[in-house]
Amino acid sequence: MNWQSKWLRVEPIMGSRRISNFCWACITSLGGLGFSSVGISSYLGKDLISVLPSQQIVFVPQGIVMCFYGIAGLFPSFYLWCTLLWNVGSGYNIFDKREGIICLFRWGFPGENRRICIRFPMKDIQAIRVEVGEATYPRRVFHMKVKGKQDVPINRISENLTLREMEEKAAELARFLHVSMEGP
Repeated sequence: MNWQSKWLRVEPIMGSRRISNFCWACITSLGGLGFSSVGISSYLGKDLISVLPSQQIVFVPQGIVMCFYGIAGLFPSFYLWCTLLWNVGSGYNIFDKREGIICLFRWGFPGENRRICIRFPMKDIQAIRVEVGEATYPRRVFHMKVKGKQDVPINRISENLTLREMEEKAAELARFLHVSMEGP
């Protein structure tokens, strides 16, 4: 939910805590655990999980391969669970007319640079640029054109906005910042 007054605008940014990431984390975890349990069951000679029979699988080479696939499947699931736990990519955008600054804050991975905060003067903003790429997965992003720097993306690439909502949001921000808007 955005918050705006005459002098201040705050836009929260959703991070990795989305239903799709949670579903993928569950699917990869269950797949990795399933493959691992079948491989270990073939080694032990008895079923650890009755739903996943392993009597037809010989440990060398099929059981070893199943263990390898299981372990390989657990790595991406561990990564997804960590990004969900740390909510990587979440944050906010603050546009403060009184102070004349823009602050883009995001949470990263734990470590020295976990807090990512980019600040620059509002007077350096030249325009709001809308980028639209239509394909199987449409890419709808809007950027701030900043003097002497690369264009700074403002919204998430995976944010599911229609073209009309995207243009309205970009136009509203351009009006708030008193800058022009550039189309695709």
